[in-house]
Amino acid sequence: FGHTAGDALLRQLSDIIQTKIRSTDVLARLGGDEFGILLERCSQERAVEVAEAIRGAIEGYRFEWQDSFTTVRCSIGVVLVTNENMEDVAGLMSSADVACYSAKDMGRNQVHFYRDSDASLRHEEMKWVSKITSAVEEDRFELFFQPIIGIGDSDRRKHYALLLRMRDEDGNLVGPDQFIPAAERYNLMSTLDRWVIHKALSELADRSSEDDARYTIAINLSGTSLSEDRFLEYVINELEAQKLPKGAICFEITETAAISNLSRVVHFMQTLKKLGCKFSLDDFGSGLSSFTYLKNLPVDYLKIDGQFIRNVVDDTVDE
Repeated sequence: FGHTAGDALLRQLSDIIQTKIRSTDVLARLGGDEFGILLERCSQERAVEVAEAIRGAIEGYRFEWQDSFTTVRCSIGVVLVTNENMEDVAGLMSSADVACYSAKDMGRNQVHFYRDSDASLRHEEMKWVSKITSAVEEDRFELFFQPIIGIGDSDRRKHYALLLRMRDEDGNLVGPDQFIPAAERYNLMSTLDRWVIHKALSELADRSSEDDARYTIAINLSGTSLSEDRFLEYVINELEAQKLPKGAICFEITETAAISNLSRVVHFMQTLKKLGCKFSLDDFGSGLSSFTYLKNLPVDYLKIDGQFIRNVVDDTVDE
């Protein structure tokens, strides 16, 4: 709705929060859409109750603006101020921040009370940020592939899915389950996506044919990259530099990412399809699974989430 509406929303939310705390408590806007609350002489149990009351009030709030409306959610982290930690204000703020991130990890719209284990987990993730950045700079990522096997004759072109792996400083292979969560949290997915696209297009894609490619390689794109303004321009530049045959590249976009950026993703697809790219909708069935959305997305392939087809031979419900 624009900045003016955003400011109005923040003011109205602060009024809602004020109704759930005492006049002696302190409410402050820390920046952006983040608020901090200092509850004086308040037990752990009561603090969580207050946080839950604030969360529920915000969840039930309906923001109206120029004949439209929307709802919002919040994630809340709670930390107890004790004699041991009260001298370190920065540490207290950091702990509250970590607890808030943990609430987001739990699915958002949650209240999470800070535990020491939260900090060690966040510290471990921060170390991965440094490792990922170094691996990009030192070109220590590798692309593996696995064939996508067709059971019919509808598409004779060979099809391969690309898988990203990382080598640590000692040359050991690191799986994506170890570095992707940190990359997603700290906005490094676009950096990884760009690395994969450049490597795949310049070194792995089929360029022996002037008409249709002999094989297709599938590249996963993150929702972060799709929402980035200059990412489409980057992909176009890479494609034009390599001059690949039609069908050499298939981009895989998850259902959740597609629906959350629908108009942008449709524009992204339509633009790159004109340059000979194909598209696959990934994880179909794990999100909204709307066939209406599917009709509006110009996809070539549909990847049904594995949980639906894993037992399709034995389970009538799955079938």
